[in-house]
Amino acid sequence: MPRTWKILALGALVAGAVAASLAAPLAPAAASGGIGDLLVAPTRIVLDGRKGAEIILNNIGDEPATYRLSVEFRRMTPDGGLVDVAAPTAEDEAAREMIVYAPRRITLAPRQPQSIRIAARPPQGLADGEYRVHLLFRAIPPATPAAAPDAAPQKGIRFALIPVYGVTIPVIVRLGNLEAKAGIANVRLDTKDGKKVVALDLSRSGARSTFGEVRVLKPGVKNPIAIQKAVAVYKELDARAVAVPVDEAYTGALTGPVTVQYVENYDDGSRTLAETTAVLR
Repeated sequence: MPRTWKILALGALVAGAVAASLAAPLAPAAASGGIGDLLVAPTRIVLDGRKGAEIILNNIGDEPATYRLSVEFRRMTPDGGLVDVAAPTAEDEAAREMIVYAPRRITLAPRQPQSIRIAARPPQGLADGEYRVHLLFRAIPPATPAAAPDAAPQKGIRFALIPVYGVTIPVIVRLGNLEAKAGIANVRLDTKDGKKVVALDLSRSGARSTFGEVRVLKPGVKNPIAIQKAVAVYKELDARAVAVPVDEAYTGALTGPVTVQYVENYDDGSRTLAETTAVLR
């Protein structure tokens, strides 16, 4: 059986499949005996066109692993998902041209970390604004082992489907003093995947995206009864739907008054972008 590769990351996974056509004679490949794993941190990069950043890759698997880095474009959907961009805009191309990173292909020994340097070099005259690409880390499967010399010939053609996994992280370049505002509306109790959630609509306006955590607070309860971290509203959206899972440790009543906050966190503190009160029924 061909080896299956899996990438572990603190972000969203994307997967494709590479179909390899193998001519006869073909013997079954030996079992791999291991899975290669990659840890990527951080899962989001914000650049200002002056100071660069560093991404740490770490192979936490038991075998060597090879990965290829490339730039992709994604758009956020109103439910918070990400989809591929078929036709990049001029703004997309400007973002791709200014992003520099190295190396672009990396082989890691087991338990070996390596850093990737990334920076933005905006050309003179580029308009202030927010530009975004997504950096893709894709596993390169090892070559399929050759058939054993004593293997019996097999007629015809066989196909092996090898899953190729990858993960993308957003790389955002902000040029100029960009502001954004947010709002919270339509707060309600709902169910998702069989679990209770606090559903709401999160709006955005201004020249940049927003990124933070949504907290649902109940009077008299010390900790949030529901919290969703890493909630982004990218610049292409005016609003998106958010489902905040209720904390499983909370056993009190869900109905009644609540305060909902959308909070951006920084190295030196946090800022509340939006806050509202609602009554859950």
